[in-house]
Formats: sequence, C-alpha cells, structure tokens
Amino acid sequence: MNFKQLETFRAVMLTGSMTVAAQQLHTSQPNVSRIIGKLEAEVGFELFDRTPGRVVPTKAAEALFKDVERAFIGLDSVSESARAIRDLGAGTLRVAAAASISMSVLPLAIRLFSERYPRVRIVVATSESSIIANWIATQNCDVGFVSYVPDKPGVKASVIHTESAVCVMPSGHRLARKRFVQPQDLNAERFISLPSGSASRRAVDAAFVDDGRTMVLETSHAATICRMASEGLGVGLVNPIVVRTMRLPGVVAVAFRPDIPFRSYMLRPQLAARDTHAGHFASCMRSSFQATATTSRRG
Repeated sequence: MNFKQLETFRAVMLTGSMTVAAQQLHTSQPNVSRIIGKLEAEVGFELFDRTPGRVVPTKAAEALFKDVERAFIGLDSVSESARAIRDLGAGTLRVAAAASISMSVLPLAIRLFSERYPRVRIVVATSESSIIANWIATQNCDVGFVSYVPDKPGVKASVIHTESAVCVMPSGHRLARKRFVQPQDLNAERFISLPSGSASRRAVDAAFVDDGRTMVLETSHAATICRMASEGLGVGLVNPIVVRTMRLPGVVAVAFRPDIPFRSYMLRPQLAARDTHAGHFASCMRSSFQATATTSRRG
C-alpha cells in the first residue's frame, strides 16, 4: 500500500462518502472508488459496504483506521514542529505518559519546564504502558512515564518515583478511621481492582494470601477506582499520587500494610542522542513528584 491509498482511505472514513472524499482530494469519485478497490485487493479484505449514496466501514476498516490515523497524526506533528522551528527557533518535545501520571504530576512538570523553555512546544500522548514503550522504542516520543516496564527492545527504563499503595474508600466507611488497613480487614469487602495481568494487579493480589475480597469491579485507571469509591461502589488499592491530585470529596485514603510499592518509570529510546529538553523535563518530573509528596505530608 502507498500514501495515496491511505490518504484516500482516511478521507472516505472521515467523510462517510466517496463523493465528498473526492471533492476534498480534488479528484473524481470513480478515481476514489478505484483506489479503494486496489487497497482492498492488497490488504485482502473489504473495507466498506457500499449502499446508494453512502459507504459503511467494516469492522476491519475501523481497526485499520486506528493505525492510519495515528500515522497521519505523526505527520501533522512533524509539520507543526517544522513551523515551530521556523517561527520560534525552537522544536517540539513529545511526552508520553500513563493516564494516572498525566492526570496527576505531569501538568506541574510541564509548567516547570515551560518556565525555562517557553518556546518549546510540548505534545502529550496518553496511553497504556505497553503502547508507550513502543512509541519510545520507535522514537515517536522523546520521553515516556509509565507505571510498569514492558519487555520492549530499544527502551531503557529507570525508576523516577516510588510510593506505597493506599486503600481508598468512602469517608463514612467502617475502616476510614484506621491508621492503616491490612488484608484481613478487607474480607467480604466489595473490591475495585486494577486489570488482570498488570504488574500492579499482581503485586496487590500477592498481599492477599487468604483472599476474602469480593471482586466486583475491574478498571485500568486508578482515577476511575477513586471515583467509583466516592460513589460507594467498593474499596481499592491505588497509587497515592492520584488520590492527592484528584481530591475527590467523600473519599478517604488509608495506608495499607504490608507495603506494596507503586513505582513510576521513565522510558527513553536506547539509541537516542543526548537531548537537553528531555533531560530537563525528567528533572521537572522528579520535582513534580516530590512536590506532590511534600504537600501530602504537610496535609
């Protein structure tokens, strides 16, 4: 497949019409139809169900579109970087972060970084740790921050921050006044868990030898666990940085024993050249983590 085919496929997906796509691409509808037909022949499956006046993408087309759109976003980012270098004499720093980090310490780190490099444009991408590792390995992102380190060649990882898990629960919960919560305290409790197979989930489950929890909900994001706890749907163990920054009313975070470390990692491309901007951003992230921890101790 070539760029013209992907550009045409994207236009049809976005407009839902080969005629409108042809207008946007300054070509004819038969030409668009021909290009889509050749692309279908190359990939080996149908991309659209044709109906009078419109086309409906197949499930296979929707799956392909996700990767195509990601590639076009990358091209747009290159174009924006060129404009920034031309207009401002500065480049772009591409930062990827897991959702819990994006919603907690990342905004402060960006503010600290921008105080020193106000003309550097920052592009933030949020996804799962495994996807972020792939972005770093292929150098689509300059630096990444994740909650676990996937086994991905071409990536070097280092621990940037470590904290112990806390148990989140509604403020009126029977355990809310305890100094710390232990596994046996959660017997028969409705438990909101991190996803099966994740490193954090395995660490949490290992603390419950005689597991008496009632597993009722499972979600990928600590922020979602906190929000569900605020609605009285159960309790859960999360990284405390999320609790501090969300500050949800009606939610209490209690220390958990035994200690379960929640580590945050920085990822950099294995073969990347020395990058002053990425290096300074890492320092800003460390400062942001520390500032969040200090605020918690004072509170």
